[in-house]
Amino acid sequence: MRPLYLIRHPRPAGAEACCYGRLDLPLAEPASHSLPRVRARLPASFQVWSSPLRRCLELAQALDPLARQHPGLQEMDFGDWEGRAWDDIGAPALDAWAADVTGHTPPGGESARQLLLRVQAALAEVLATSQGALALVTHAGVIRALVAQALELAGPDWLRIRPAYGQVVALDWDGQALQVPAATRRELGL
Repeated sequence: MRPLYLIRHPRPAGAEACCYGRLDLPLAEPASHSLPRVRARLPASFQVWSSPLRRCLELAQALDPLARQHPGLQEMDFGDWEGRAWDDIGAPALDAWAADVTGHTPPGGESARQLLLRVQAALAEVLATSQGALALVTHAGVIRALVAQALELAGPDWLRIRPAYGQVVALDWDGQALQVPAATRRELGL
Protein backbone atom coordinates (compact mmCIF):
# COMPACT_ATOMS: atom_id res chain seq x y z
CA MET A 1 0.00 0.00 0.00
CA ARG A 2 1.18 3.48 -0.87
CA PRO A 3 0.09 6.28 1.50
CA LEU A 4 -1.72 9.21 -0.07
CA TYR A 5 -2.59 12.28 2.00
CA LEU A 6 -5.18 14.66 0.57
CA ILE A 7 -4.87 18.03 2.30
CA ARG A 8 -7.55 20.66 1.96
CA HIS A 9 -6.14 24.17 1.75
CA PRO A 10 -6.57 26.59 4.69
CA ARG A 11 -9.55 28.95 4.75
CA PRO A 12 -9.42 31.53 1.96
CA ALA A 13 -10.39 35.16 2.48
CA GLY A 14 -13.91 35.93 1.27
CA ALA A 15 -14.93 32.29 0.96
CA GLU A 16 -18.24 32.82 2.75
CA ALA A 17 -19.33 35.57 0.38
CA CYS A 18 -19.30 33.80 -2.97
CA CYS A 19 -19.10 30.71 -5.10
CA TYR A 20 -15.46 29.92 -5.74
CA GLY A 21 -13.75 27.04 -7.41
CA ARG A 22 -11.15 28.23 -9.88
CA LEU A 23 -11.31 31.74 -8.42
CA ASP A 24 -7.83 32.30 -6.99
CA LEU A 25 -8.66 33.66 -3.54
CA PRO A 26 -5.85 34.52 -1.09
CA LEU A 27 -5.66 32.81 2.27
CA ALA A 28 -7.41 34.43 5.25
CA GLU A 29 -4.27 33.87 7.35
CA PRO A 30 -0.72 32.76 6.55
CA ALA A 31 -0.24 29.09 5.64
CA SER A 32 2.23 28.84 8.51
CA HIS A 33 -0.72 28.89 10.95
CA SER A 34 -1.97 25.55 9.57
CA LEU A 35 1.45 24.01 9.09
CA PRO A 36 2.01 22.41 12.55
CA ARG A 37 -1.41 20.69 12.56
CA VAL A 38 -0.99 19.44 8.98
CA ARG A 39 2.63 18.34 9.45
CA ALA A 40 1.70 16.33 12.55
CA ARG A 41 -0.55 14.10 10.39
CA LEU A 42 2.12 13.34 7.78
CA PRO A 43 4.94 10.78 7.79
CA ALA A 44 8.61 11.75 8.04
CA SER A 45 9.15 11.49 4.30
CA PHE A 46 6.72 12.40 1.49
CA GLN A 47 6.53 14.20 -1.83
CA VAL A 48 4.26 17.24 -2.16
CA TRP A 49 2.05 18.04 -5.14
CA SER A 50 -0.35 20.95 -5.25
CA SER A 51 -3.12 22.64 -7.12
CA PRO A 52 -1.63 25.77 -8.70
CA LEU A 53 -4.19 27.99 -6.95
CA ARG A 54 -2.43 30.07 -4.31
CA ARG A 55 -4.66 28.95 -1.43
CA CYS A 56 -3.13 25.48 -1.95
CA LEU A 57 0.28 26.42 -3.23
CA GLU A 58 1.16 28.52 -0.17
CA LEU A 59 0.62 25.57 2.17
CA ALA A 60 2.34 23.16 -0.23
CA GLN A 61 5.43 25.36 -0.41
CA ALA A 62 5.45 25.71 3.38
CA LEU A 63 5.54 21.89 3.56
CA ASP A 64 8.19 21.68 0.83
CA PRO A 65 9.65 24.64 -1.08
CA LEU A 66 10.11 22.30 -4.06
CA ALA A 67 6.45 21.23 -4.15
CA ARG A 68 5.30 20.35 -7.63
CA GLN A 69 2.09 21.66 -9.19
CA HIS A 70 -0.50 19.88 -11.30
CA PRO A 71 -3.41 21.78 -12.89
CA GLY A 72 -5.58 18.66 -12.63
CA LEU A 73 -5.66 19.10 -8.84
CA GLN A 74 -7.64 22.36 -9.10
CA GLU A 75 -11.13 22.74 -7.69
CA MET A 76 -14.25 22.28 -9.78
CA ASP A 77 -14.77 24.96 -12.40
CA PHE A 78 -18.05 26.70 -11.59
CA GLY A 79 -17.95 28.68 -14.84
CA ASP A 80 -20.34 31.65 -14.82
CA TRP A 81 -21.01 31.15 -11.10
CA GLU A 82 -17.40 31.92 -10.12
CA GLY A 83 -17.16 34.93 -7.82
CA ARG A 84 -20.91 35.44 -7.63
CA ALA A 85 -22.85 35.56 -4.35
CA TRP A 86 -24.91 32.41 -3.84
CA ASP A 87 -28.08 34.52 -3.62
CA ASP A 88 -27.27 36.08 -7.01
CA ILE A 89 -26.94 32.65 -8.63
CA GLY A 90 -30.52 32.00 -7.59
CA ALA A 91 -32.54 29.18 -6.12
CA PRO A 92 -33.64 27.60 -9.44
CA ALA A 93 -30.04 27.13 -10.62
CA LEU A 94 -28.88 25.84 -7.23
CA ASP A 95 -31.89 23.50 -7.00
CA ALA A 96 -31.04 22.04 -10.41
CA TRP A 97 -27.49 21.43 -9.22
CA ALA A 98 -28.68 19.83 -5.95
CA ALA A 99 -31.03 17.54 -7.91
CA ASP A 100 -28.10 16.11 -9.91
CA VAL A 101 -24.96 16.66 -7.84
CA THR A 102 -22.59 14.76 -10.11
CA GLY A 103 -24.15 15.42 -13.50
CA HIS A 104 -25.26 19.05 -13.45
CA THR A 105 -22.90 21.49 -15.14
CA PRO A 106 -22.96 25.16 -14.11
CA PRO A 107 -23.02 27.39 -17.21
CA GLY A 108 -19.52 27.51 -18.68
CA GLY A 109 -18.15 25.18 -15.99
CA GLU A 110 -17.74 21.48 -15.36
CA SER A 111 -19.83 18.84 -13.62
CA ALA A 112 -18.62 16.88 -10.61
CA ARG A 113 -18.38 13.85 -12.90
CA GLN A 114 -16.06 15.82 -15.21
CA LEU A 115 -14.07 16.94 -12.18
CA LEU A 116 -13.61 13.31 -11.13
CA LEU A 117 -12.34 12.30 -14.58
CA ARG A 118 -9.87 15.20 -14.59
CA VAL A 119 -8.66 14.40 -11.07
CA GLN A 120 -8.31 10.68 -11.84
CA ALA A 121 -6.07 11.53 -14.82
CA ALA A 122 -4.00 13.93 -12.70
CA LEU A 123 -3.61 11.38 -9.91
CA ALA A 124 -2.48 8.73 -12.39
CA GLU A 125 0.21 11.12 -13.68
CA VAL A 126 1.35 12.02 -10.17
CA LEU A 127 1.51 8.37 -9.10
CA ALA A 128 3.47 7.45 -12.24
CA THR A 129 6.06 10.21 -11.82
CA SER A 130 6.72 9.95 -8.08
CA GLN A 131 7.54 7.39 -5.42
CA GLY A 132 6.68 6.81 -1.80
CA ALA A 133 4.14 8.68 0.27
CA LEU A 134 2.36 11.58 -1.41
CA ALA A 135 0.83 14.71 0.07
CA LEU A 136 -1.57 16.45 -2.33
CA VAL A 137 -2.60 19.95 -1.29
CA THR A 138 -5.91 20.45 -3.00
CA HIS A 139 -9.59 21.36 -2.61
CA ALA A 140 -12.75 20.00 -1.02
CA GLY A 141 -14.23 19.04 -4.40
CA VAL A 142 -11.16 17.03 -5.36
CA ILE A 143 -11.10 15.25 -2.00
CA ARG A 144 -14.85 14.64 -2.16
CA ALA A 145 -14.60 13.15 -5.67
CA LEU A 146 -11.71 10.80 -4.85
CA VAL A 147 -13.20 9.56 -1.57
CA ALA A 148 -16.65 9.11 -3.15
CA GLN A 149 -15.14 7.16 -6.02
CA ALA A 150 -13.13 4.93 -3.67
CA LEU A 151 -16.24 4.21 -1.59
CA GLU A 152 -18.46 3.89 -4.69
CA LEU A 153 -20.91 6.46 -3.33
CA ALA A 154 -23.88 7.63 -5.35
CA GLY A 155 -24.02 11.30 -6.39
CA PRO A 156 -26.19 12.60 -3.54
CA ASP A 157 -23.93 10.90 -0.99
CA TRP A 158 -20.91 12.89 -2.25
CA LEU A 159 -22.17 15.84 -0.22
CA ARG A 160 -21.72 13.85 3.00
CA ILE A 161 -17.95 14.20 2.49
CA ARG A 162 -17.08 17.57 4.01
CA PRO A 163 -13.35 17.98 4.66
CA ALA A 164 -12.54 20.95 6.88
CA TYR A 165 -10.05 23.64 5.93
CA GLY A 166 -6.57 22.29 6.58
CA GLN A 167 -7.83 18.73 7.13
CA VAL A 168 -5.59 15.83 6.15
CA VAL A 169 -7.50 12.90 4.62
CA ALA A 170 -5.39 9.72 4.62
CA LEU A 171 -5.97 7.18 1.83
CA ASP A 172 -4.01 4.24 0.47
CA TRP A 173 -3.18 3.33 -3.12
CA ASP A 174 -3.04 -0.45 -3.59
CA GLY A 175 -1.58 -0.21 -7.09
CA GLN A 176 -4.97 -0.32 -8.76
CA ALA A 177 -7.42 1.68 -6.69
CA LEU A 178 -7.72 4.04 -3.75
CA GLN A 179 -8.63 2.54 -0.39
CA VAL A 180 -10.26 4.49 2.44
CA PRO A 181 -9.02 3.27 5.82
CA ALA A 182 -11.53 2.84 8.63
CA ALA A 183 -9.93 5.70 10.60
CA THR A 184 -10.46 8.08 7.67
CA ARG A 185 -14.08 6.97 7.33
CA ARG A 186 -14.62 7.78 11.00
CA GLU A 187 -12.93 11.18 10.68
CA LEU A 188 -15.16 12.06 7.74
CA GLY A 189 -18.28 10.70 9.46
CA LEU A 190 -18.86 8.01 6.82
